[in-house]
Amino acid sequence: MGVKYSKNQKIKTYNSSGEENGFLVTIFNENDNFLNNNDYLKQVYLTVVKPNNIKGPHLHYKRNGLFTCIKGNIRIVTKENNEYKSFFSGEDYNYNSILIPKGIPAALQNISDIDAMVINLPSPGWTKEMQDEHSADFSDFDFKKL
Repeated sequence: MGVKYSKNQKIKTYNSSGEENGFLVTIFNENDNFLNNNDYLKQVYLTVVKPNNIKGPHLHYKRNGLFTCIKGNIRIVTKENNEYKSFFSGEDYNYNSILIPKGIPAALQNISDIDAMVINLPSPGWTKEMQDEHSADFSDFDFKKL
């Protein structure tokens, strides 16, 4: 399984007087068939990436990650077969969701000038005993180029 990308729909919401009062974005719905039954969510957490910073690259052999940036903007860089690919999520990217399967290294890069807030829905859920935090070498990737 490779990286999967889901364009999420942004839906305006209205109060009882019919005035717009915000919006909602569906990050995951079991009826969309975006995830296989084995990939269903086991944990939800928020990670924050400071402006001009990168988390990772990380590599997980035991769990998948499903990332959606809900504040600011991020680029997720993956490396498969020595080829880099970039995926974007956040306010300027329709809050797209990116599924990173286990075995594919990835880095989260904040490309905005505010803290980027990213929801991750990994499967299986993390445990201290899991020992599934591995570094990956992206030294030949230029994070300054978008």
